[in-house]
Amino acid sequence: MNVGIVIITHGQIGQDLLDTATRVIGSCPVSVKALSVPFDCSPEQKLTEAAGMVDRLQSGDGVLILTDMYGSTPSNVANRLMAKDGIQIVSGINLPMLLRVLNYPELGLEELVQKAVSGGRDGVRVCEPVARTEE
Repeated sequence: MNVGIVIITHGQIGQDLLDTATRVIGSCPVSVKALSVPFDCSPEQKLTEAAGMVDRLQSGDGVLILTDMYGSTPSNVANRLMAKDGIQIVSGINLPMLLRVLNYPELGLEELVQKAVSGGRDGVRVCEPVARTEE
C-alpha cells in the first residue's frame, strides 16, 4: 500500500508534529505533506494548495488527511476535498496519532484511519502521581 498523508493545521503545528515524529522514528516511511493555515489566510487559496498536495500524493491507494481541530478552517478546507475519491479525514491530530500512522505504512486507507483514531485516543491519558521512594 502507498497511502499518502496530508496534514492541515493552524500555523506550523502540522510541520512541527511531522518533524518531531520523523525524528522519533528516524525517518519518514510514507509520503507526507504539511499545509500551514495562518489565521489571516484565504481559505480558497489553501483549498487550492491542499488539492494540489492530494493530487501529488494520490497513487491510487488513497490519501489520509489529518487536521488539528474539527470545525476550524483547516478542517473545513479538508472537508471540501472529500468529494474526491479515496480521501479520508481524521481531525484532532496529536503526536501519538501521527506516530501510529507513520509506523504502519503498509496498511490500506481504511485500516490507517482506524490506526490514526486509536493512536490519537490512546495517546490521551490522565497522568497518575509517581510513587516516590525514600532514599
